[in-house]
Amino acid sequence: MANDFEAELIAVRSGKVPDAAIVCAGEEVERLCSSTAVSLVRLYAKRGATLFGSKTGTWLLAKAGLLAGARCTIHWSKAVALSERFDDLSVETARFVRDGATVTCSGGFAAFDMMIDTIDKEAGLELAGTVCRYMGAGHAREGACSPAMPASLRLAGASAKLVDAIQLMEGNLEQPIPMDTIARKIGISRRQLERLFHGYLSTTPSRHYLNLRLSRARQLLDSTDLRILEIAIACGFESPSHFSKSFREHFGQAPNSVRIVAGAGIEPL
Repeated sequence: MANDFEAELIAVRSGKVPDAAIVCAGEEVERLCSSTAVSLVRLYAKRGATLFGSKTGTWLLAKAGLLAGARCTIHWSKAVALSERFDDLSVETARFVRDGATVTCSGGFAAFDMMIDTIDKEAGLELAGTVCRYMGAGHAREGACSPAMPASLRLAGASAKLVDAIQLMEGNLEQPIPMDTIARKIGISRRQLERLFHGYLSTTPSRHYLNLRLSRARQLLDSTDLRILEIAIACGFESPSHFSKSFREHFGQAPNSVRIVAGAGIEPL
């Protein structure tokens, strides 16, 4: 793989620059980005190629310094880690995000949506519609459509107020918002908020909020080398001891015991 990158670098330096490049990567992208891969995507950008980041390819674009201050998206499993590692990014839970000359998507079928949007912008709506029909897609989906809406909410036809409340929680994990404030922001009473969560999710708003923060902590433990104190702060806990106690009660394990050790002998990208 390294030889392939070297050969492509030589080709681009000699003037063989593609109009666009799709940067794809897998689960271990944050550990396996090589200097050659980073140099290649930087050179693509310098020579004017449009860059598409698919699934976790967004991470490589960020490491190359090509997304500074930009809006972007990534596969849901890496969204939290990406926003913690590169704090100048605006990471969105969207199918795809177009910001200037760079387009990123969350992977899977979102890559199709991203390319249909590109066809629409480059060649017109008629051709984009033709491609959709040929692929049996029916119609294109907007980039802002969230890929991460819980299945239980989609299937239940959940209240828009409940969705609004959960999105507020998801957007404020580092500094949790009081339940009274959440209720006020979405235009209902605290008691109505409690009823919504009980009726649709069989839990309380406070418990759901805590579970979101603990799930974020689990993702950070799995995919970053942040210290326990840093993770506790990033997930809205006042102390490592409080975080560790809550984490053990929820997952049945101490935070240190769930860290993933990088595999040996895996060739870098």
